[in-house]
Amino acid sequence: MGTNTGPDEVPAGSPARSSLRLLAAGLVCGAAIPLYGFLHRPVGYGMLVVGVALAWAVDRYLCRHLALVATSLVIISTMSLAADLSNAGMTRFAVVLSLALAVPFLILRGVVKEDVIAFPWRTGQRWSRFEYTYLLVVVALGYLVLPPYFIGSGVYRNWPTVTHPEDIARLFLGVNAVGLWDELFFICTVFALLRRHFSVGTANVLQAVVFVSFLWELGYRSWGPALTIPFALLQGYIFQRTRSLTYVVTVHLSFDLIIFMILVHAHTPTLFDVFFTAPE
Repeated sequence: MGTNTGPDEVPAGSPARSSLRLLAAGLVCGAAIPLYGFLHRPVGYGMLVVGVALAWAVDRYLCRHLALVATSLVIISTMSLAADLSNAGMTRFAVVLSLALAVPFLILRGVVKEDVIAFPWRTGQRWSRFEYTYLLVVVALGYLVLPPYFIGSGVYRNWPTVTHPEDIARLFLGVNAVGLWDELFFICTVFALLRRHFSVGTANVLQAVVFVSFLWELGYRSWGPALTIPFALLQGYIFQRTRSLTYVVTVHLSFDLIIFMILVHAHTPTLFDVFFTAPE
């Protein structure tokens, strides 16, 4: 076990040991690329096994946390992440994603008695001018950039056609539920576990690899990574700066509200016809 006592401490060690620790984490987080990006499950599982085994050899405390991340990645990989608004599809998403979030939390809190994973909804601090400004900038950029991406590239077709009110309501629920889960899992779970062992910058890059790979299978393809990579990195940075889950969720769901409107508009152009950058 390591000697960490705080959430942002980085264990000391020789350069060789540090490199092996980083390699172990890179293998575990990088496994998300074949798992969700290329759908090569055996390759992804192999990377997880090697990464966890390497961590066991060089740092048992790191191994504990990487094993939890790996377990969640395996749980997520048991289903297709293609958007599915049917009763069965939404139930499957709810069960599998909830398990991926709950398993590491319950093991840490109930078995090993660690509070590494936390969900700081209430910080007791008012939002700063920077936070309000950043939120407005995100909304403005989303309004301008997302229509050309979703409609121009045709990736909106990766989501089911929504024309009826019930389908639109299901899409709204699904987009927001997954957006909330993104922050609970990638930021409050994966990022938090990695911050125990690596610098904030390194941990942020590693969580972004998992985040972006997940979003790729979910439907953010074509030139989507040009948007999702900076978004994932910024969400990690903003959470580290604000320590407020409420704030990063607000940013994410504001972004997702625009995505929801664009997806509906793409299928039914008369609805939410407010995007002047949307291709004809």
